[in-house]
Amino acid sequence: MDGVSGQVGRTALVTGASRGIGQAIAARLAAEGGMVIVHFGTDESGAAATVEAVERAGGAARAVRAELGVDGDVETLFAGVEDCLSGRPLDILVNNAAAAPAGPLGATTRAEFDRLFAVNVRAPYFIVERALPLLRDGGRIITISSVATRMANSAQTSFAMTKAAVETMSRTLANQLGPRGITVNAVAPGATRTAANGAVFDVPGLAEQITALTALDRLGGPDDVADVVAFLASDAARWITGQVIDASGGLFLGPRV
Repeated sequence: MDGVSGQVGRTALVTGASRGIGQAIAARLAAEGGMVIVHFGTDESGAAATVEAVERAGGAARAVRAELGVDGDVETLFAGVEDCLSGRPLDILVNNAAAAPAGPLGATTRAEFDRLFAVNVRAPYFIVERALPLLRDGGRIITISSVATRMANSAQTSFAMTKAAVETMSRTLANQLGPRGITVNAVAPGATRTAANGAVFDVPGLAEQITALTALDRLGGPDDVADVVAFLASDAARWITGQVIDASGGLFLGPRV
């Protein structure tokens, strides 16, 4: 089978795929065959681990290094991407790479603010622009957002602003690219425990506090998010576009009584 109509033989680019949610997405997309381009910024060993995970899942993978948020980032990334594709079209683009929250108003420096927007907004915008000539008609664009866009968390104001921007980008691009059959959606994880951030949730009482605010009564894991991305990348989601899919287990829906 070929293209997004089937699961085998697809090509995907996943940014920020050296660990955590990005690593899980890469492995999940490869689970039924195909080739995943594993983008990483600095974590070369993590990218190598992702390549191994993809191969164990039955797919093929190659790692591409490019620091995002700096001049020439998209050109560097796509020099590697085009080499990996070797003339084949791209089926799936997942914008997962992101800079972490920098702090509340009054604590975030101008440099931190600018970096957040450079990595979380500017990079995915121009990655999409550069990917479009390579992306097959009927392809998929999925960007990872955050439940921070619907929750008033003063410690994540600037971060939430960046994620709200890519949600708006997804809606407008869905309208623009619909005639090509390309779907564009965002996925918004909540509290997701990964190997990289596990120490955060080891703070006494924090995991229990978040769980108490979550309808499904547990923390999320990378696979919880990766499965949602894989669904949106599949032919089963061909009629879903311009949407933000909450993948938080029902975090902060309201009082639990």
